[in-house]
Amino acid sequence: MFRFEEPAYLYLLLLLPLLTLFYLFSNYIRKNRIKKIGDPELIGLLMPDVSNYRPEIKSGLILICISLFSFLLARPQFGSKLENIKRKGVEIMIAVDISNSMLATDLQPSRIEKAKRLVARLVDKLENDKVGMIVFAGDAFTQLPITSDYISAKMFLESINPSLINKQGTAIGAAINLASRSFTPQEGVGKAIIIITDGENHEGGVTNAVKEAVDKGIQVHVLGVGSANGAPIPLDGTNDFRRDSEGNVIVTRLNEEMCKEIAKEGNGVYVRVDNTNSAEKTINDEIAKMAKIDINSKIYTEFDEQFQAIAWIILFLLFTEMMILDKKNVFFKKIRLFSK
Repeated sequence: MFRFEEPAYLYLLLLLPLLTLFYLFSNYIRKNRIKKIGDPELIGLLMPDVSNYRPEIKSGLILICISLFSFLLARPQFGSKLENIKRKGVEIMIAVDISNSMLATDLQPSRIEKAKRLVARLVDKLENDKVGMIVFAGDAFTQLPITSDYISAKMFLESINPSLINKQGTAIGAAINLASRSFTPQEGVGKAIIIITDGENHEGGVTNAVKEAVDKGIQVHVLGVGSANGAPIPLDGTNDFRRDSEGNVIVTRLNEEMCKEIAKEGNGVYVRVDNTNSAEKTINDEIAKMAKIDINSKIYTEFDEQFQAIAWIILFLLFTEMMILDKKNVFFKKIRLFSK
């Protein structure tokens, strides 16, 4: 397993575009000043030892060193020791609705982003538990198999968006069926499915899916995302909204009755997600009530640092940058490593 011990330092990479723009701008200013003095080609003939390309190569090497240095500070590590650990916990499958209606903004910044933030906080609260993720629209597929690796869970969570599934709809039944098959075969452990959806335009087959889950001892909770008044669905890349065949703006509303019915049949709870933490607290309380037994998990307990290799590469590039002079070397003029 590969990881960064201090991933916050990777934000230093955001400096690269700014530094690149600064270099290009300063280069543009320098060329304009030369033009004011005289013809650039004539000036180039008067300064035959000045290279046009070496400064750009040196700047490129510096930018590469800065990017590598950010990776070095983030402390890349490879897992070196894998152990079986027994911990008391539960198993949870989270099914997130990613249909286009989840782009509506009756919850800020949008239903889908609100759902992702909620899931991230739920994962942060887990201890010794296993979690998996399913995304669904007109179909359902596994985004993350059930695992105790919370770092991977949050990484996969970030990539969730409606473009992952082309087929539109809200196949809650398919999501529940897939989630029910995604748990480990271990008996006695508390198992729950958490569905996060606006409940609109569901495909049917939900009742049978919930019944089969309950028969396996799985609880089904539902978090409703949206509002009764609803909101239009933004159209990507425009300031307009999605419209029906007659040109009317489509308004998507939370189907709260259907969500409550699913939770009731699934021996779970229904909570409407709002701008408070009530939904998060309710689900955490339900998880705390679940039966917890020893769960076998394979985790890396030791990690080897990999920054040494990056440090050597940085030193080599810096040495190379120092050896490249802005002017052509008198002794190597005839060796055409650089055309100009």
